[in-house]
Amino acid sequence: MTADLSALLAQVPLAPLGPGSPVTDVRPELDAVLPTLPLGCRAGLWLAFGYWKQAHEVAQDLETPEGSFWHAILHRREPDPGNAKYWFRQVGSHPVIAKLVAESLALGYDYRTPGDFVDFCEKVRDTATPAEEVARRVQALEWRLLFDHCRTAAK
Repeated sequence: MTADLSALLAQVPLAPLGPGSPVTDVRPELDAVLPTLPLGCRAGLWLAFGYWKQAHEVAQDLETPEGSFWHAILHRREPDPGNAKYWFRQVGSHPVIAKLVAESLALGYDYRTPGDFVDFCEKVRDTATPAEEVARRVQALEWRLLFDHCRTAAK
């Protein structure tokens, strides 16, 4: 991993359950690092820093299970739960989902299916409750697992 990517990853914020807003002060770093990364990682970094449109464009053009996964996350955060569930169905069985099932309990959420998590996010979004904080932390785990998967798969 390059030093520039490491520095950028250290700045990834805990994202809201909604679309969020672009983190403009990292845009020069994104522009420098993104061309060196596989498409799945590009979609993830755009999303991590609130650039919904750019993340959507990359995910839409990435015709792989990982592209569908990023697409699903984007639509869950839009929020468009029906569309998110559609894209999660396109993902099918995926190693990241198995890892979420295994690792989410430590965060206080019993992850069963992506569709159930979409419903949970819908229920707790903008409630300022501990449950919303749990959902945001599970979402961060999901992001990290998928980003790492995309980075490793490209090697």
